[in-house]
Amino acid sequence: MEYTRLGRSGLSVSRLVLGTMNFGSRASEADSHAIMDRAHEHGVNFFDTANVYGEGATEQILGRWFAQGGGRRDRTVLATKVYRPVGEWPNDSGLSALHIRRACEESLKRLQTDYIDLYQMHHIDRNTPWEEIWEAFSVLRQQGKVLYFGSSNFAGWHIAQAQEAARSRHFLGLVSEQSIYNLMSRWAELEVLPAARHYGLGVIPWSPLHGGVLSGVLRKQREGVAARSGAGLWAAAFAEQRGSVEAYEKLCADLGEDPANVGLAWLLAQDGVTGPIIGPRTIEQFDGSLRALEITLDDGTLAKLDELFPPPGPNGANPAPEAYAW
Repeated sequence: MEYTRLGRSGLSVSRLVLGTMNFGSRASEADSHAIMDRAHEHGVNFFDTANVYGEGATEQILGRWFAQGGGRRDRTVLATKVYRPVGEWPNDSGLSALHIRRACEESLKRLQTDYIDLYQMHHIDRNTPWEEIWEAFSVLRQQGKVLYFGSSNFAGWHIAQAQEAARSRHFLGLVSEQSIYNLMSRWAELEVLPAARHYGLGVIPWSPLHGGVLSGVLRKQREGVAARSGAGLWAAAFAEQRGSVEAYEKLCADLGEDPANVGLAWLLAQDGVTGPIIGPRTIEQFDGSLRALEITLDDGTLAKLDELFPPPGPNGANPAPEAYAW
């Protein structure tokens, strides 16, 4: 397994991140535990979850796995999230000091641990001042309940706001940003990735295969295998870029590689990316993802991928503001 530092922090994490959103819904608890055991066998130490996955059931599955002992918790860099509603009352969501405190305590109980390695804001809270957020987070860190903090779904200017507010408090601030980022959704390249690099944040891409569209959806359709890309947002993206997806799958076939692994390998090759989140439902899917770590895409292949899925902005391949200015 390859490891890297999480942003500018001293924390070492695996370059593949085990996502747990399927645990308890599309993967049974027994299968989820088996996948986590296999992840440790292969050196994957970075696990990502959220307090709202499975309405809390996913964190409970992790907690029961940690409770089995055997060094499971000590070997895991555990990331969870706060922001989304966990109830119907006014203070059951957001990033108020009250909700942060309550949500953290509930996550710790479900996870059966006394600390969280990386506590991530699941979304920006436009109604809570940064002074309140960082004050609440600093208390959690002083209490030893959280070690590092991260963001998710932030714009570049939100990252700047957060870091400058943290700087004014002489606080470490964010060490990571979890953002949608893949070959079909490259908007993060305009401002999120440049901001993350400037402030020393590691970028953790979620939906690295765009909901399964980049996992070989056309081949799966021919084989009669159902895929998530057949519904909702992902279906629309597939319909809009079907030609590019077809050419992508042909390119992967010419490389002799599975499309899913090429998509992950492309992300691993991007400057500032810590590691993409994989969300296996089976051990076989997890094992297959490991191949991405062994793939090196040459300049010619990277250029072809840019042709199929161009960088965002009319001027392409430029960060903001050059991408849409001059």
